[in-house]
Amino acid sequence: MSKILKVSRRTLLSGAAGAATLAVTPRLFSPAIAQNAPLKVGLMLPYTGTFAKLGQFIDNGFELYYQQKGLKLGGREVQFIKVDDESKPEAATDNMNRLVGREKVDVVVGTVHSGVAMAMVKVARDTKTMLIIPNAGANDATGALCAPNVFRTSFSNWQATFPAGKVMFDAGIKNVVTITWRYTAGAEMISGFSENFTKSGGKIVEDLTLPFPEVEFQALITRIATLKPDAVFSFFAGGGAVKFVKDYAAAGLNKTIPLYGAGFLTDGTIAAQGEAANGIKTTLHYADNLDNPANLAFLKAFKAKTGLDGDIYAVQGYDAAALFDIGLTAVGGDAKAQDKMIAAMGAAKIDSPRGPLSFNKAHNPIQNIYLREVRNGRNELVSIAQAAVDDPARGCKMA
Repeated sequence: MSKILKVSRRTLLSGAAGAATLAVTPRLFSPAIAQNAPLKVGLMLPYTGTFAKLGQFIDNGFELYYQQKGLKLGGREVQFIKVDDESKPEAATDNMNRLVGREKVDVVVGTVHSGVAMAMVKVARDTKTMLIIPNAGANDATGALCAPNVFRTSFSNWQATFPAGKVMFDAGIKNVVTITWRYTAGAEMISGFSENFTKSGGKIVEDLTLPFPEVEFQALITRIATLKPDAVFSFFAGGGAVKFVKDYAAAGLNKTIPLYGAGFLTDGTIAAQGEAANGIKTTLHYADNLDNPANLAFLKAFKAKTGLDGDIYAVQGYDAAALFDIGLTAVGGDAKAQDKMIAAMGAAKIDSPRGPLSFNKAHNPIQNIYLREVRNGRNELVSIAQAAVDDPARGCKMA
């Protein structure tokens, strides 16, 4: 069984004592044994803060796949090095450099927060370290800053919400207020929706924002009540999504102004939102009741491992492990054979719990985006909002 070393940011920054502890690892191996040393996988995820649950589900999904493969990836045993990125962009470069420089990981898997992810992408590009993004949707990661060694098993922000624009217009909604946090993910999620909604003939009445991760929504909810749009389109996630949905319902707006959003509004948050979430419609690349063999098997296995119901975050972590396993298998476990590994990963076609999953030339997923509605405490499938959605990878020279 592989050794799992959990390293928080505080441990990494704790000075000589922490450095001495980490430094003993190489001494355990002679040069001959080191050639067969476990593969080093760096998991840089939020284990604390507003996105902590999301990070843990990604972690659990990745480890579930690894366990199903007999505690190996590409035939190699694995050592996990886990870093709590705390969703803090200001610490991201330092954390990433420690994983790449001090820990010498073979791949980094992370993260949730788009600002953190973009700092990780820059380090990965500079050092040519393999990076798999299992959630953050910042468009530039597979757009202007795309690189051969950077893959995403989640979505681009544009991809997750673009189909919602036409879906809502076709439903007779003509005037919409948008609301989100004022940061990269929020801006891009709203932009993707607005692009398609206005192209279809709809009007954005007003764009409402507040700084990340603030959750004082009352003034903005009052503004929505004053504007009286046909509907609201929103992006929040984690703890912020829980509070927004509850505040929206407490104000009574869920009875008069339908609430739509990117799927993260209700993914992983429904239990905490309770009845306030009923009827919310969202678009995302997963629905809880997708009736395909891969999803049914995944949900059963995830429940057995964790005692919890799997969600899209767990699926994205699971597929990150599957993608890396495909690349490693193609090179017989030799992570240094990067060109061949990248080629195999780029050509991968995965039978994912979410449905068919492949990758475009910018290494962003090509996947179905579903319209879901919260019913019976689940994000239940309404329809395929748009099939095989392929992000345009704007600015990507590789594509």
